[in-house]
Amino acid sequence: MFKNYRNVIALLLFFAGILNYLDRAALSVMAPLVKKDLSINDAQMGILFSCFFIGYCLFCFIGGWAADRFGPRRVYSWAASIWSLFCGATALVTGFTHLLIVRMLFGVGEGPMGTTTNKSIANWFPRNEVGRAVGFTNAGQPLGAAIAAPIVGLVGLQFGWRIAFIVIAALGFIWVACWLLLFRDKPEQHPRVSAEESQYIVQRRPAGNTLNQPQHDSHSLWHYVFSLPVLGVASAFFCFNYIQFFFLSWLPSYLTDFQHLDIKSMSIIGVLPWLGATVGFLGGGIISDMLFRRTQDFLLSRKLVIFVGLAVAALCVLLTAWSQSVTSAVTFITLASVFAYMTPQACWSLLQDIVPAGRIGTAGGFVHLLANLAGILSPSITGFLIQYGGGYHTAFVLASILALSGMLLLAVLVRQKVVNSLRSQTSH
Repeated sequence: MFKNYRNVIALLLFFAGILNYLDRAALSVMAPLVKKDLSINDAQMGILFSCFFIGYCLFCFIGGWAADRFGPRRVYSWAASIWSLFCGATALVTGFTHLLIVRMLFGVGEGPMGTTTNKSIANWFPRNEVGRAVGFTNAGQPLGAAIAAPIVGLVGLQFGWRIAFIVIAALGFIWVACWLLLFRDKPEQHPRVSAEESQYIVQRRPAGNTLNQPQHDSHSLWHYVFSLPVLGVASAFFCFNYIQFFFLSWLPSYLTDFQHLDIKSMSIIGVLPWLGATVGFLGGGIISDMLFRRTQDFLLSRKLVIFVGLAVAALCVLLTAWSQSVTSAVTFITLASVFAYMTPQACWSLLQDIVPAGRIGTAGGFVHLLANLAGILSPSITGFLIQYGGGYHTAFVLASILALSGMLLLAVLVRQKVVNSLRSQTSH
C-alpha cells in the first residue's frame, strides 16, 4: 500500500495529534454545560484549563528524556494510555476539586506527546522531508480541535457531556494498539522497511543527527538546553502557544458568551479556525522545505516562516479585539490560526538541526516545557481578565503583543553564527 513505510509512521503520528487535541479540547467545548452542572464560574474554569499544564509541562521534559532513554515506541504507548484513561475519568467527576485533580493527571499523560513525536520524526525522516513531516503529523492537532466542536458538542447535547469523554477515551486506546503493532523506534529495526528506504533515511537525517551521540559528547545536556539558539526557539514557541491555548481554552466560550451563539451554532462555526490551523500546519511545512531547497539555508528557511506566521497572527488577533460581529471575529481568528500555526513545525525543525540526535528528546522536552508554561498562564490570565479585568478585548490585545515579542526574541537569540559555534563545540 505504501511505497515508503515512513508514510505509515506519519499517519500514526497524525492520528495521535488528532486524538490528543480532541481529548484536550473536549472540556472547552463542553464548558457551558460543565459550568452549569458543577456550578463553576469563569475564573474557576480558567484555573481548570491551566491546571492541565502543571502535569503537562513537567512531563514534556520527563517525556523527552524518556524518549531518548527508552525510545518513542514505549513512551508514546504509556503516554497515550494514561491520557486516555484520565480523559475517560472526567466523566466521573462531581465538583471543581475532583475535576482539578483529574485534569492535572490528564496533563501528565499528554505531556510527552510533542517531544516524542519530534523524536520519532528525527529517527524516521530525512532532512529534506523534515518540514513536511512535522507539518503533516502536527496538522492532526488543530484538526482534532476542529472535529472536537461538532463531535463533542453534538454528542454532549444528545447524550450528556460525560458520555462524550468516555467515547473519545475509547478511541485513544484503539490508537495505542495500532501504535504498538505498526511502530518501531528506528527504520533499521523494522522488518517491513526495505533496505533501500532504511539506508536513504539513515544517510540523510537532520544535521543534529550527524553529531556525536551523548556517550562521545563531553558536554552535558544543560549545555544544549540553555544555549541561546535553543532558548530562542523556546521563546518563539511560548508566544505561539499563548495564542494557541487562548483559542483552545476560550474560543467556545467567546463565541457563546460574547458573540451570543448557542452551543449547536458554536459547534459548527467553531470548526473554522481549527481548519485554518490545519492549513497553516501543512502549508508551513511545505513552504519551509521549499525555501530550504531554494536557499540551501536551513536556519533562514525556518526563521522566515516563523517571522511571517507570528507577524500576521499578531495583526489578526489585534483586529479581533475590535470585532463586534461574528463574521468579522471568526474571519480574523481563522486567519490568525492559519499563520500562527505555520510556526511550531518550523520551531521543531530548527531544534533538530541545532541539537545532537542523542539529545533531541531531552532538549525538545525542555523547549516544550518552557513553551507550555503558556498553557498555565494563558487560560488563567484570560479567565481573570474576563471575570475581573478588561474582558475579551484586553485578552486579545495581550495575545497580539506576545506574538510580536516572539519574533523579536527569535531574531536576537537564534543566529547562524551562534548555531555554528554550538555545532563546532559539539563536534570536538
